[in-house]
Amino acid sequence: MNAIPQVAERDWRTPLELTLLGAIWGCSFLFMRMAVPSFGPFALVEVRLVLGALVLLPFLWRARAQFPPRRWLWLAPIGLVNSALPFVLFAYAAERAPAAIGAICNAMTVLFAALIAFLFFGEKIGVRRAGALLVGFAGVVVLATAKISGLSIGTAVLAGAAASLLYGLGVNLVKRHMTGLPSAAAAAATLSCASLWLLPMALTHLPQGPIPGKAWGAAIALGVVCTGFAFLMFYRLIGRIGPSRASTVTYLVPLFGAAFAWLFLGEPVTLQMLIAGGLILGSVAVSQKG
Repeated sequence: MNAIPQVAERDWRTPLELTLLGAIWGCSFLFMRMAVPSFGPFALVEVRLVLGALVLLPFLWRARAQFPPRRWLWLAPIGLVNSALPFVLFAYAAERAPAAIGAICNAMTVLFAALIAFLFFGEKIGVRRAGALLVGFAGVVVLATAKISGLSIGTAVLAGAAASLLYGLGVNLVKRHMTGLPSAAAAAATLSCASLWLLPMALTHLPQGPIPGKAWGAAIALGVVCTGFAFLMFYRLIGRIGPSRASTVTYLVPLFGAAFAWLFLGEPVTLQMLIAGGLILGSVAVSQKG
């Protein structure tokens, strides 16, 4: 008797939550852009990882029996590949280019995940997905050759693309070595490991001057909201609608990232950015068609 109301509720709740999650992750590139000049990439990412892990640690404590020592042999490297390194690369990009650049590059994660699965894990890629990969890489080339306000952003684009490549590798590692673990608890474990990996670099690259309150606010929001709470939302969506439908949030992140950067920071949205974003998002859409 309760099935129909539940379905009806899901019909409006899922698009709302996907949109909210896309907005939150779009904000993450805005917050990085605001905070990284004061913190530097390493210190900012350390704050992000620690705060994100703290939000999720209660879930890890509750499921601690499912995390024997041998599990950590994979959780630790996954934390490095899937969080520490890509977060630093995106923060590096945020120092050198508008927030929209990192948000656009982030959409390549889906394509890199497919490519890595094909190259290293024996999964079939198909003609359609191979073509989508080429189109997506063409979008990265267009973006890398762009200039914003007369300045080259090639290094920032390469950093964002490398971060997405690591995300793609991380997706495959998670799929193969974390199946069966509670998602929020596993995220807490990998974020905690990532914060330990990065700690030496953060301690040796501490900010040289006082950090403004605005930068602190952006860093805290980045860790608590865009990392901790966003992971909770994403895993809840995966549990309710499956990973394929949940991954459609990929299309929303660049749109919100560019819109927020334009609205709050006055950063331009150029024709080359629009072309590159269209190529990348279009390739992702084609690659995910059933």
